Amino acid sequence: MNSNEIAGKECTSLGAQDLTFDAYANRQTNLGELGISRALPIRGRRMVGPWCFLDRFGPMTFSAGKPMNVPPHPHIGIQTVTWLLQGEILHTDSIDSEAIINPGGVNIMTAGNGIAHAEQTPSKNSGVLNGVQLWVALPDLHRHTSPSFASIGKVPVIERQAGTLQLIAGKFSNHELSEPYYSEIIGLGIKIQPGKTFEFDLDPAFEHAMLLLEGDCSFEGQELEQEMLYYLGTCRNNISLSTRNGGQLLLVGGPPFPEKILMWWNFVARTPDEIAKARAEWEETNSFGTVRGIHQTRLSAPSLSRFAQPNPAS
Repeated sequence: MNSNEIAGKECTSLGAQDLTFDAYANRQTNLGELGISRALPIRGRRMVGPWCFLDRFGPMTFSAGKPMNVPPHPHIGIQTVTWLLQGEILHTDSIDSEAIINPGGVNIMTAGNGIAHAEQTPSKNSGVLNGVQLWVALPDLHRHTSPSFASIGKVPVIERQAGTLQLIAGKFSNHELSEPYYSEIIGLGIKIQPGKTFEFDLDPAFEHAMLLLEGDCSFEGQELEQEMLYYLGTCRNNISLSTRNGGQLLLVGGPPFPEKILMWWNFVARTPDEIAKARAEWEETNSFGTVRGIHQTRLSAPSLSRFAQPNPAS
């Protein structure tokens, strides 16, 4: 099968070898009835280190229904990382996991050679929803590993004079997340106190990007906007962020990913044949297993036609 026969996107980590500062507007889309601001992948910037997908949902309030209501769907070749600022999400999957993530927590699902899961707002909820979901491309050495899931109730919080850092992936300073990642990686939730300037060290071998989640923030004299991904390149030893009224950001990074990946729908692979095989296994067999719980339906994979515009589920 030819790579141009499916609507997959070949993704590489460009790894600018200098102090870059580029802005990329997020793309607005929907996950069922839930509005999503997609920061990765977008035109001109497919990856940041091993990070290949970043969705921002909320903040929103609701009085009825389930704003997060994603039926069972499959994944291969990635880890999903879900971090909540507000609200609750119920995760269930085909390896019999079930967990409700709450604010300050992180769910890490390693798809490996194949897993199916569902995400929904639980019946008992606070009526708010606010968070992000990211995908990490697994390196070739680990992408066929057995699937696994971990729910971390509270991630490490690093207190500084100007604010706090929440470690949602990898290592920072002398802190490390307990669950394994398969590439060098960093994911930080940054909260800056009003009127403060927050400075901290970065690994200059990593490329980094950041997303303003709430409030206001400026970097190198430029006011940051929400729904914009800011790419910082490599070679940065530190970062300095300032706010007037308080701000909250997400920063991700890692060494430029050394492999080219092929991303189509909810699958991250290397070849079109792998994509076609995973799609057939989801549509025609039960090799991904049955997702825990009672579900009225499950997501169907789009056509492999090059004209298809597949929209990943989270």
